[in-house]
Amino acid sequence: MFLTISTTGTRERPATDLGFLLHKHPDKAQRFSTSHGTAHVLYPEADEQRCTAALLLEVDPVALVRRGRGKGRGGAPDSALAQYVNDRPYAASSLLAVALSTVFSSALRGQCKARPELPERPLPLRIEVPALPARGGGALVERLFAPLGWAVTAEPVPLDERFPQWGDSRYVRLVLEGELRLADALRHLYVLLPVLDDAKHYWVAPDEVDKLLRSGEGWLEHHPEQRLISNRYLARRWSLTRSAMERLELARLAETDDAEVEEIDNAVIGDGAEEAPAEFAEQEGQTEQTERSERPEHTGEGEGMEPEEGSTPRPVPLAVRRREAILGALREAGASRVIDLGCGQGQLLGELLRDARFTEIVGVDVSIRALNEAARRLRLDRMPERQSARLKLTQGSLAYTDSRLTGYDAAVLSEVIEHVDPPRLPALEYAVFGAARPTAVVVTTPNVEYNVRWETLPAGQVRHPDHRFEWTRGEFRDWARGVAERHGYGVEFRPVGPEDPEVGPPTQLALFRREAGETGETGATSTTTNTTPKEAAA
Repeated sequence: MFLTISTTGTRERPATDLGFLLHKHPDKAQRFSTSHGTAHVLYPEADEQRCTAALLLEVDPVALVRRGRGKGRGGAPDSALAQYVNDRPYAASSLLAVALSTVFSSALRGQCKARPELPERPLPLRIEVPALPARGGGALVERLFAPLGWAVTAEPVPLDERFPQWGDSRYVRLVLEGELRLADALRHLYVLLPVLDDAKHYWVAPDEVDKLLRSGEGWLEHHPEQRLISNRYLARRWSLTRSAMERLELARLAETDDAEVEEIDNAVIGDGAEEAPAEFAEQEGQTEQTERSERPEHTGEGEGMEPEEGSTPRPVPLAVRRREAILGALREAGASRVIDLGCGQGQLLGELLRDARFTEIVGVDVSIRALNEAARRLRLDRMPERQSARLKLTQGSLAYTDSRLTGYDAAVLSEVIEHVDPPRLPALEYAVFGAARPTAVVVTTPNVEYNVRWETLPAGQVRHPDHRFEWTRGEFRDWARGVAERHGYGVEFRPVGPEDPEVGPPTQLALFRREAGETGETGATSTTTNTTPKEAAA
């Protein structure tokens, strides 16, 4: 099996620069040992106008069988002859992809010590693979390579030229032409050759996901066939494909938000992360243990009874009060299909599941780690089928519109907006209120005025290191009323937690309800705004 890489040049930019990029001198024919045979690199032509490098892989069928241990196409234990008589020595496959990564490793990484400026320069490239197995035919070859900037020629190879009535084989003669960086071209081949073959000669382990994403960086996250590519590259192992798709989506969202992946996937606080002051952590109930230890026990008969004489009543954590307030607002709105936007680790989802009136519950978060933690906390894998059918966890960003968010009775943004950079709030606003347009929206956010009541919270410091801002009651009301007016909602405000006569409650809640007749993407009707007497006086 072999392939050729050709380019053209001028006197100022000679085609023989290809030798620098491949780290293989055009005047030499070189050979390299691989685990399944010998790879040869030679240059059939090399001058300043045109240069062609050829990679020829001589496959040792016996070594292939011994190392493969019956794995891969034609290697089933009950097909002893097929282990030795197959197309591996002749057709491009994962064997050739591995040879590419072995022989041209520096070129794949875009490195050239002798001419460091060369790897970033697009070249007029022509790549030819005489025999490429293509499960899906020439149409699939076009779908895979054309979105990457290639002009694609995929000529079917007849089964036998002497007997045209037999038709075409599943092999094609592939020619790719385009102006790309050589490193990008090699990475396209490294991923897509085994995808088209739809088989690998080695066992696919979890580290193959890292290989796929490393070679697919910059192009796979935007490819229209990314699911097919991931599924075939990972030998149709569903768990690995799901992991790859989640990580690709995260990379795409990070690029959309002009941020690093680590910045986006930060919803789960890891070991050693900065924590809020102890007093605040106790009130917020940030950990499951705190909430369990401080939550009043619901024992039925004793519920609501006065504490025993001499005992100290346990305070209800603010996180619990917040969820109770959200649930109360959802019940008041008559919602049964609810979407929790920025669901985090799933505390609110758990409360929604306990109430049978909520028949469909969707948790959305940009963080894969948060969704995985939510699934673990909710014991989704052990949940009864009837219960799990009510719940769905979905990765997504609120920075852009998403058709999956439409059609719900209510949406919840609980402690979410303060994690969004202020310039991006209009995008969130439109995605939720302008495009998704649920019948009701519940928004909660910290009241920065109340921060003075946290004795251990330094002046001027926000409650969580990831908060981009924290609003006063006036700022929150101004924002919420503007949103309501722009999109045809009414809004009312409610305190959450103990309300201080001077600085208000620790958390503020806004309940938006879509006004009658408002079903379009934007609203231009008047807005009904309700406030409590205390808020009016504030």
